[in-house]
This record gives sequence, structure tokens and C-alpha cells, in this order.
Amino acid sequence: LALKDVSLSLLQQKVKICFNSISRNKSYSAMRIEIDGMSKLLTEICIMEKRETIGWIDLLRILACFLVVFSHCCDPFTAQFDTNRANFLTAVFSGSLVRPCVPLFVMMTGVLLFPVRMDMIAFYKKRIGRIIIPLIFWSMLLPILFFVYLNYIHPATQNMAITGDHTWRGMGTKLYTFIFNFNFDTTPLWYLYMLIGIYFIIPILNSWLEGAKKREIQVFLGIWVISLVIPYLKMLAPLLGYTGNYGNMGLFGVCDWNVYGTFYYVSGFIGYIILAYYLVKYPLAWSWKRTLGITIPLFGIGYLITSLGFLLTQKYFPGNYANLEIVWYFAGINVFMMTFPVFVIIQKLNIRSSVLLSRIASLTFGIYLCHFVFVQIAYDIWESSLPAILRIVGMACSVFIISALIVWGMKRWSYTRRLVC
Repeated sequence: LALKDVSLSLLQQKVKICFNSISRNKSYSAMRIEIDGMSKLLTEICIMEKRETIGWIDLLRILACFLVVFSHCCDPFTAQFDTNRANFLTAVFSGSLVRPCVPLFVMMTGVLLFPVRMDMIAFYKKRIGRIIIPLIFWSMLLPILFFVYLNYIHPATQNMAITGDHTWRGMGTKLYTFIFNFNFDTTPLWYLYMLIGIYFIIPILNSWLEGAKKREIQVFLGIWVISLVIPYLKMLAPLLGYTGNYGNMGLFGVCDWNVYGTFYYVSGFIGYIILAYYLVKYPLAWSWKRTLGITIPLFGIGYLITSLGFLLTQKYFPGNYANLEIVWYFAGINVFMMTFPVFVIIQKLNIRSSVLLSRIASLTFGIYLCHFVFVQIAYDIWESSLPAILRIVGMACSVFIISALIVWGMKRWSYTRRLVC
């Protein structure tokens, strides 16, 4: 449910109290207090309504969703590595370009959910309750769809990115082990597990942000930016003679019996949420010349680190995803350097809200949930003789459109609406 729905519920309660005051002949002052409360709630509802229909926010949601789809369409080509070097390089440079996708999604959470105008229990019930049902449904449906496709529709697929057990037994196991974590078939759902954790902390962050000064938020963001370089420090430390503790190569207090190091509590996606809140509350008063003069070089440097860093890592750790993913970390300094410019530029664009833009934006959550299986199907459908970049773009566009149509259809039926929104 949207945050405004909760405020509407609170408004209804205020109206009832006000009428009860009239029926019980309460004093004018008591009624005045209730009316003032109603006025504030109405103002909040108007602000929320306006915030949820701002053109640049809708555009950012659509862009982030498409970039996620595009990113997953690169995976089958990235997985070819030296088997097809040309396809691998195309996928690396294309996939690196869209790494801001998930951070942009997370920043939308910071834009749309702050400030929180309900108690913690109500927030958890509304926000986490909205996620649990889709998480369960897609965690069970996607393995079934993969099983059917890989065993009965196209068992001879050449998609080298597909991993895991797709036998009857493997599928059966996936239907209940999602309570522990996602699997290959449900790869995009990792985001929902993470998002629930974000929701746990948002009411607490909200209390701090409401009283925090601009400078205090800047200090926190500065500490967070430092945490973004830790993955690289971990790679660099052994070259400087660091040997770890008892075989564990963690830094700043991390060891076998403690995974919560110095920067643990101020790292990860939390920073993106607070950054979005900060940029909306304190928009950058930059001219277009200054904006582009800062953001374009920043994005370019981040992109070069991401793409060339991936190739360099592949050279020394061939096919080792644990090391390769370090350069593609969403909470890495290079991806931040790409995400910040995209957010700032789109925020600065004077985009009018439109019915079409809002309707497409309302489909993005459902598209995210269901698109992954269609990526694998699209890889087999698109002609292999085409250049890799054309296949990737074609796959991304077709998967996005097909997923959008499916979500649109599901939203029109009351029984399936909660599964995609």
C-alpha cells in the first residue's frame, strides 16, 4: 500500500473523533485540535500524492527497471568468457554501463518513503506485508517455469549462464528452501530479501533524519563513501603484507567470530537511501554547465573503473565470480560514481508528470519480479548470428515489453494484483 493510504486511514480516524466531539458537545478548543490535526494530514496527503506523481521520479523508476533487465540480458554473454571473447567483451562493457540500476531503485525508496508518518508496527505491517506475498509466490513459480522450459520446451539451450539443478528433485527443493535464500531461478529476488532489511531500519533512520542538521547528514554520507572503498582495500591489503587473522582476510575487526566490522553499520544500501533523502531535501543549486561538468567526468571515471576493472580481475582470477563481482558491487565506490550523476541529472530535468509515464512506472515492481525467466527464453529466441550488442538490446526491449504486458494483465485481476504491486 502507498504511504498516503495510511494517512487517509488516520484522517478517517480524525474525522470520527471530530464528529464524536460534536455529538458529545465537547468544547470548541478540543474540536479545534482535531480539525488542526485533520488539516495537517490533508497537507501530508497532498504532498505524498504530488511526490508519487512527479515526472522525474516516474522516469527514474522506469529507467532503473529497464537497466536491471538490460543487465540480466548481458549475463549469458558475460558467462562465455574466453569461449567467445568478442561476446564477452561486449557484455562486460554493456553490463558495466548499467550498474547504477539497483542503486537507483534503492534511492527511489528513500525518495518515496521519507518522511514516515506512522508508527513502526504500522510501517512494518504495510511495507513488509506488501513484499512477503510476492516473494513467496515468485519464489515458487519461477523454479517451476525454469523446470518446464529447460526440460520440455528448450532442453538444448546453449545459455552458459544457467546454473543449478533443474530436475524434479531440484525444483522440489527450491519450492521450500527460499525461506533461507534465493537460488539461480529467483536471482532478482535477492533484492526483496535486502529490501525487507532496509524497511526494518527506515523508521529508526526517519527519527534521526527529522532532527538531523544538514551538516550531520553530510558527515554520515562522508563516512559511508569511505566504506565504499573497503572492497578494494581488502584486495590491496595482501599486497602490502597483510596476512589476516587465523586465515580470515577481513579488515577492521572482521574475523571468523565477528562479521560486524568498523564500517558495517554505516555501509551498504543504507547510504543510497539517505543520499536520496538528502538530495531531495537539499537539491543541488548547480547550473546545467556545472552539473554536466561534474557528473559526466564522474560517471566516465566510474565506468572505466568498473569495466576495465572487471577485465583486469578476469585476467588474474578467470571465471571466479567471487572476485569478479567485487568490481561490480552496487555498494562500491565506482558504481556510486556512476549512480550519483544519473540521479542528479534526471532530478534536474524538468519532466512533466503524465498518465502514460505514471502507468508504466506502476508496472516496474512487477516487471522486476517476473522478467528473469523471459531473459533466458529471449536468449534462445534471438538469432545467434546477430552481433552481441544487437541481441542484448533486442532481448532487453522484448523482455521489458512482455513482462510489462503480463504485469498489466495481472494488475487488472483482483486475485493477482497483490502479486505484482
